[in-house]
Formats: sequence, structure tokens, C-alpha cells
Amino acid sequence: MPSHVHLIFRSRSNEPQKLLQDFKRFTAKRLLSAIRENTQESRKEWILWMMGRLGRKIGQDYQFWQQHNKPIELWNVDVIDQKVDYIHNNSVEAGFVSEPHYWKYSSALDYSGGKGLLELAEL
Repeated sequence: MPSHVHLIFRSRSNEPQKLLQDFKRFTAKRLLSAIRENTQESRKEWILWMMGRLGRKIGQDYQFWQQHNKPIELWNVDVIDQKVDYIHNNSVEAGFVSEPHYWKYSSALDYSGGKGLLELAEL
């Protein structure tokens, strides 16, 4: 989705908050670099200004991700299946695509027999 991301993950160290924190830190740094280095991005200065403005509110140089998360513990297969269906249908409900597997950044293509952008681990 253009404005948010849904993740289903498991922390091997049983520290999901640390894993999520590391993910957000890594991706924020990479995205900030990509924005800075993209000479063709017409909104570059505005994006950097917005990220800087938000960052200063929390004592940082920049902020990409929101500070809060909405974690949901997935305790059984039925709940996992329900959340996977919700995530896959999110782009359809938003009107971006007519079928879940058409959304480029979704694992729905993998679930329909194709190969998506990322390697999926078995649950």
C-alpha cells in the first residue's frame, strides 16, 4: 500500500519489537539515502523537509516510520489465514487492483502460484 505496510513475521529470538525496530531503522536509512540521491525526484526537497519536520518533533534528524505499531499476535493457523487474506485483499479494497495477485508488492502472487518480489519463508 502506498501509505502503510503489513508484515507477518516471527522473531527467532522471541523479541518481535527489536526485530521491528531494526527493520524500521534499516529501511528508513536506505529510503532516506535513496531520496537524497535521486536527482529525478521532483518532490525531493519537500519529502526531506517533511521527514525533517517530523524528526525534530521526536529529537531526531528525520523520521520516516510512525512511532507506533499495531501488532496483533497470531496464535493459530485460522488467525494467520484471516490476516493473510486481509493483507492480500487490502489493495483490492482500496481500489488499486481488481485481483490481489496484481498488486506488485504483495505476497498474493506467491500464494496464487507465481513468484513475487521477496522470498517467502514457510510458516
